[in-house]
Amino acid sequence: MSQSSLEVPAAVSFEQAIALTESLLSQIEAGSLSEADIATVISALVKTENGARGFFVTYLTSASSAADSPSAAVVEALRSSPEIVSELLVKNLAMSTAQAIFHRRQQKEDMAKGSEQVSRRTTKLIQLVDLPQVRDRAQQLMQSAKTGEGNYKGFLERWNYDIEQKQAICQALEQIN
Repeated sequence: MSQSSLEVPAAVSFEQAIALTESLLSQIEAGSLSEADIATVISALVKTENGARGFFVTYLTSASSAADSPSAAVVEALRSSPEIVSELLVKNLAMSTAQAIFHRRQQKEDMAKGSEQVSRRTTKLIQLVDLPQVRDRAQQLMQSAKTGEGNYKGFLERWNYDIEQKQAICQALEQIN
């Protein structure tokens, strides 16, 4: 492994995490990393919110087919930071589900398909990591979507999701519980 190119700084920025994840995916596709190296890099990225956000935004939207079939190393690395990872997985599933609806309303089918791909990849990761924290957060988000109150009230208001989007979010979250 080219250690220097995939060295994750302790205070990794969102932008650095994106660049590191792009490099990681390229090296995974090239077959130039061991499973242990992959796990080490991802574990270091998901230790911080910036690192995890950068990892997920890149991994879930990547053209790389590696993101469609996460290896055991990817899954184990994600399990290493259950609080950060579970929060981001639940939010990514909600956001990608709602965005697919938004893009369809704008007649942007390619973008809707991209959002659906993110939703599928996120669902798969959620099923593979199988963290109880994901189920807890999914329940909380569904409660907020149904009642307009609770822990995710601010998240839903910030994105200004309408009734149809909230219903779709609830359906997506119910499928993972």
